[in-house]
Amino acid sequence: MSHIVPLDSQSDAAIEQLLDAAFGPDRHGRTAYKIRDGMAWLPALSFAMVDADGALIGSLQSWPVALTLADGGQLPLIMVGPVAVEPAHQKGGHGRALMDAVVAAARAMRCEPLMMIGDPEYYGRFWGFTDEGTNGWDAPGPFEKRRLLALSVDGAAIGGTGMLAPRIAVTA
Repeated sequence: MSHIVPLDSQSDAAIEQLLDAAFGPDRHGRTAYKIRDGMAWLPALSFAMVDADGALIGSLQSWPVALTLADGGQLPLIMVGPVAVEPAHQKGGHGRALMDAVVAAARAMRCEPLMMIGDPEYYGRFWGFTDEGTNGWDAPGPFEKRRLLALSVDGAAIGGTGMLAPRIAVTA
């Protein structure tokens, strides 16, 4: 029986090996990697799926990113993904369970809106992600506009015009 645990309970090496198995070692050139470049994933919104023996078979990371506006200001967002499942364990509902966990945790935290690059039919049907409000968003690499999705976890409207980028730390 598999179960969900915090992702930070897993070694970095095991996570990287899983991501390579799920997406290939050339994954680092993808647009999503450019959006979150240099950011550390968020432990409170990142989860692992382990099998009965405790082996890592799935992961979902969430990242602090932002929509950078023309004036340099940023609208904070949380980028969800990648959702990775060991190829031998795909089609078993593990990715869906990981997504359920991150959306539930984000709603409980009433955090910034979630965003992702993904299949709108799938992520919309199960969790309500939509491209509504993302029309003014751009990304540092190739992407399909219809696959740029967002989900408000606290009911606030999503919108804005700008470039998706790593979130700049603000000091007080």
